[in-house]
Amino acid sequence: MYNHIINFIRETFHQPEGVVPLHAPCFIGNEKKYLNECIDSTFVSSVGKFVDRFEEMVAEYTGAKRAVVCVNGTNALHMAMLLVGVEHGDEVLTQPLTFIATANALSYIGAHAVFLDVDRDTMGLSPAKMRKWLQENAEIRCSECFNKTTGRKIKACVPMHTFGHAVHLEELAELCREYHIELVEDAAESMGSFYKGRHTGTFGKVGAVSFNGNKTITTGGGGMLLFMDEELGKQAKHLTTQAKVPHRWEFVHDCVGYNYRMPNINAALGCAQMEHLQEFVDNKRELAWKYATYFEGTDIQFFTEPRDCTSNYWLNVVLLKDKEARNRFLEETNDAGIMTRPVWQLMNRLPMFKDCECGDLSNAEWLEARIVNIPSSVRLS
Repeated sequence: MYNHIINFIRETFHQPEGVVPLHAPCFIGNEKKYLNECIDSTFVSSVGKFVDRFEEMVAEYTGAKRAVVCVNGTNALHMAMLLVGVEHGDEVLTQPLTFIATANALSYIGAHAVFLDVDRDTMGLSPAKMRKWLQENAEIRCSECFNKTTGRKIKACVPMHTFGHAVHLEELAELCREYHIELVEDAAESMGSFYKGRHTGTFGKVGAVSFNGNKTITTGGGGMLLFMDEELGKQAKHLTTQAKVPHRWEFVHDCVGYNYRMPNINAALGCAQMEHLQEFVDNKRELAWKYATYFEGTDIQFFTEPRDCTSNYWLNVVLLKDKEARNRFLEETNDAGIMTRPVWQLMNRLPMFKDCECGDLSNAEWLEARIVNIPSSVRLS
C-alpha cells in the first residue's frame, strides 16, 4: 500500500537497498582532528579547552548570555528545575506528549507533574489549555501560585519543543509571568530552531538542550543549559562541578553539588559539530520541503513548522488518518527497511505517572494515534 512512499524515501536518500535510518549522526568536519588533539593533551575528562570553547560557541549561536555543558539533556533539565527553585512536593506543569526525560527530571526532585494538553499546530504545550486549567485550578497567594485542590505550590512550567518545532513561546511566557510560575524550556530537540528570530531555550529562565547521538548535532551524549542571566549561569557551573570552590590544591565544597560535567573529549566532538550546525539545519529544511511537496495532495499530512517558528526539522512528522492506518504504515515501512517510529506513549499512560493530575488531553491523544516519524538524517552529496 505504501510502496510509492518507500521508493520515494529511498530515492531521496540515494539508498536503493539496506536500512534507511531514522536519524544518523553526521561527521564531515574536524571531529577526528579535535578528538586527537584532546587525547594528545591528556585532558579527556571534565577540564580542557574544548569544554570552554563549546560553551562559547553555543552561547554565541543561540544568543544566550551563558551556556553551561552537562553530561546529558536529562541532567540539564534536572539542574534547570533545581536552579529555578523547584522543591520536593511542588507541582510542575508540562505536556504528556514528550520524551520521558521531561517527566523523569522533575521526579528526581520529588516534584509532581501536572499534564496539560498540547496544540495541534506545534505538538507542544498549549497556552490556551494551560490558561483554562489555571483559571479553574490555581490561585495566587503572597506572589506564589498554588493548586486550590491539592494545596501544593505550582512552581514551574516546562514546555517541550517537539521534534524541533517551537511552542507558542510569547503566550506561555506571559502566562507564566501572570501566575508567578517559572518557565523552563525543554529545548532538547530544538538546537537550531528559532521563534520570532530568537533561539529556543532563551525565553525561559533556563533552557535545556540535548546532544544525544540522534540529535541534529551530537557529542555522543551530552547536554547544555542556556541562560539570559549570567549570574544564574555562574551558579549552574558551580553546582554542576560538585560545588567545588576554586583553589590550586584544596578540596573545598560549599554546598551539595552534582557531577554533571561534560568530558572534554565529548566537547571536542561538539566543537566540530557546531562548525557545521547551520549547514545541517539548512540541509534538513531542504529535506522537509521535499517531503512537504511530495505529500501535498495525498491523504497523509506532512507536519510543517508552526507560525513564527523557523524549525530545525529534527525529526520529520507525518500524520496518518487514524491509529489503524498509522500501525499499517509503521509495519510496511519497517518491513521494507525504512526506519519509522510512532510518537512516545503519553506520559500519563505510563505506570509511574498514571496518578498525576491531568487536564483535558484531547489534542495529545489525537496526535498520539496518528504521528509517525520518517527518516530525517542530513543527506550528504
